[in-house]
Amino acid sequence: MKKYLVEFIGTFFLVLTVGMTLIEPHAVGDLAPLAIGLALMIMVYAGGHVSGGHYNPAVTLAVWLRGRCSRADVPGYIGSQVAAGIVAAFVVLGLKGDPDVSANAIDVFPALIAELIGTFALAYVVLNVATAKGTAGNSYFGLAIGLTVTTMAFAFGPISGGAFNPAVAIGITVMKLAKVSHLWIYLVANLGAGALAAYVFRTINPEDK
Repeated sequence: MKKYLVEFIGTFFLVLTVGMTLIEPHAVGDLAPLAIGLALMIMVYAGGHVSGGHYNPAVTLAVWLRGRCSRADVPGYIGSQVAAGIVAAFVVLGLKGDPDVSANAIDVFPALIAELIGTFALAYVVLNVATAKGTAGNSYFGLAIGLTVTTMAFAFGPISGGAFNPAVAIGITVMKLAKVSHLWIYLVANLGAGALAAYVFRTINPEDK
């Protein structure tokens, strides 16, 4: 139960930061990816020792397929993450005074590719810095994970919105930053990328069981 609570808290602050930095009033514009990446880094350091600090169903899928998360924990992790994304979205809307938000216009195919690449990068980094035997005990895992999200958000945010996380995708949909009809793009690309990252990790590191 403690692991699921930590996953809820970490995902909550991640999605909260997304909404608070992107929605007017007092949005931070082009600096939003930096704030979002820092929020993830902070929460990974805060809760990583308890739950692994996934805060992302795609990462949970990747870590499970890699063999470092039990099948029994997967529903609890993903349920906690999705619930946190929804709660955070409503908190943002309340704090912002129920703002009039217009969803970003995106093209389906470029958005799919952008989300696939960005989420793959994130899941691949997580597997290598937070689960690999060769990097066990390092102190930089949170920084690497947070900066991956920052980098991918700067690179692909204008194309797809830069979710790289189904819980974030659901949160931005509730906040009306993304269209409901586009939610499938994030779910397919993000979860597919998580599975691909696990496959690539296991191919490169066959001895790291």
